Amino acid sequence: MPTYHNVATLPLPLFPGSHLVIDDDYIFLSGLTVEDIQGGETVIGDMQAETRLVMRSLQRMLASVGCDMADVVRVDVHITDLDLIRDMDAAYAEFFEAHRYPARTCTQSPRL
Repeated sequence: MPTYHNVATLPLPLFPGSHLVIDDDYIFLSGLTVEDIQGGETVIGDMQAETRLVMRSLQRMLASVGCDMADVVRVDVHITDLDLIRDMDAAYAEFFEAHRYPARTCTQSPRL
């Protein structure tokens, strides 16, 4: 039976959903954008700063249920401009042990 969890340090989702859904084997995290995070407006427009802010929030989400980034097996990334993927990748890689990155899909989603 899954359990549903919201993180107290994040605003409640603006959609009918939870920050995390936990089942017997996996933890599923809802996606975050910089605009979802309090104070995110100070970094909007700087892809590396935006990525670090989101990744730190994801770390806190995982920590709230006793996990960390080493437990991550798959990631979906949506960015507004694929021309900025190298900047995003540079900041994203800082949060994982080298050569132990989760499986990942990255798509351009211009309406984020």
